[in-house]
Amino acid sequence: MENKEVRVRFAPSPTGPLHIGGVRTALYNYLFARHYGGKMILRIEDTDQSRFVPGAEEYINEALKWCGIDLDESSGKGGSYAPYKQSERKEIYRKYAEQLIEAGYAYYAFDTPEELEEMRNRMKAQGVSTPQYDAKVRNSMNNSINLSPDQLQKKLDSGIPNVIRILMPDNEEIHINDIIREDVYVNSSQLDDKVLFKSDGMPTYHLANVVDDHLMEITHVIRGEEWLPSAPLHVLLYKYLGWEKDIPQFAHLPLLLKPDGNGKLSKRDGDRLGFPVFPLNWTDPQSGEVSSGYREAGYFPESFINILAFLGWNPGTTQEIFSIDELIKEFSLERVGKSGSKFDPEKAKWYNHQYLVSKDIKEITSLFQEFLKTKDISYNDDYVEKVCELVRERANFIKDLWDQAYYFFQAPTSYDEKLVRKKWKEHTSGLISELLVEFEGTESFKAEDLHTIVEQFIQKKEIGMGQVMIALRLTLVGSGMGPDLFAVMDLLGKEEVMNRINTGLRNILNIGQGLKS
Repeated sequence: MENKEVRVRFAPSPTGPLHIGGVRTALYNYLFARHYGGKMILRIEDTDQSRFVPGAEEYINEALKWCGIDLDESSGKGGSYAPYKQSERKEIYRKYAEQLIEAGYAYYAFDTPEELEEMRNRMKAQGVSTPQYDAKVRNSMNNSINLSPDQLQKKLDSGIPNVIRILMPDNEEIHINDIIREDVYVNSSQLDDKVLFKSDGMPTYHLANVVDDHLMEITHVIRGEEWLPSAPLHVLLYKYLGWEKDIPQFAHLPLLLKPDGNGKLSKRDGDRLGFPVFPLNWTDPQSGEVSSGYREAGYFPESFINILAFLGWNPGTTQEIFSIDELIKEFSLERVGKSGSKFDPEKAKWYNHQYLVSKDIKEITSLFQEFLKTKDISYNDDYVEKVCELVRERANFIKDLWDQAYYFFQAPTSYDEKLVRKKWKEHTSGLISELLVEFEGTESFKAEDLHTIVEQFIQKKEIGMGQVMIALRLTLVGSGMGPDLFAVMDLLGKEEVMNRINTGLRNILNIGQGLKS
């Protein structure tokens, strides 16, 4: 195994949208493969056709593409180990199930749903809280263990529906070598005789994934913690199929937890707390319900990847912002923790902010221009770029730029009444009118010159800067918030500033009179 090329797989089921926990699993597989110069495979595990959801497979591919997780082999890309959909590999699995039967490691079971229910009720009556089909009950069930060869053949020839179950050994210590959890031991007496091959002619996940991982020469199985209870069965299948020397190394990733740490992160948590749990928007094909995604919420894919990387992995340094190349270089499964990782929606916003303020301003400008088009607003790139430079430190998302900068594209139509009531005094209108005359008389309308004019004005009037600046901002912006006011005036230009001050004085005077009355 040590000399083999690293080959990993991400193997989702197309049963709905891809949860961010699934994307993290794909990411860790990808980072691990690229770190060792290996291959990343996407395999669609659609053996359970009853749970197949139209559009889910396409969603998986689109989500991985948006995240920048490049695949080496997949159904769409092809590869030497095709096909990469388990439903298209149907004919492969039966012979391995029969091989297990011939070797005495599996058996046919003909139990009807009614017989299985009767068994469960009987076990519960005996005080067994979680009944299962295991060594305690198999000898009393309708299966090939309890049939003569002639009886078995007669049932098979007559086409009676059956499944193939593994014959779990009695009291055998099963060892799982897990990179994250180290040595894990499970006694076989705790395990049931899982179904390996279903009556519909399809394998269960357990048989199919072991066969496919072997045939596709997968060297490392990196998957979620929820699959750890299945690992002993998978180890036995490798052994029983004669592939014990080729058992891949396992790494079971910790759970993604709710923000409060109590339980696994779910869609309900996102709905309740107002954040996405899927990479892209998803429309349920049956109900039409739309679930929000990180892409549509305004997250950069690089930010989303950075967020997920830190949900379980720690680089061992204080660095928090990593490019994909840096993640590939630094990533190791040994630095993935055992404990679940709490998802922090505020930290996710922080990551996106870091990328928003560090990206090339021309890229930010282009993205914001696309947003402005939705509002039928058109300005040249140079102007929009200067606006973005002024306000992006105050934004987490491209859409936030509008909230911070709308007044650069349209004059205020309302004014903060609370601020007017608190800060607009009887003499304020007169002061702003006098200052307006000073602005009219200046030829240069650059930020530094405007700052000098205001400083000289307040010195002459022997007043504080606050008595002028808040009122001036109100007339120009409509509120008390925003970036450096002189930079705002510089960008708006002399004519627009003059018009807004005049209009603001009139409107605020009317507001003041209305408040008094």
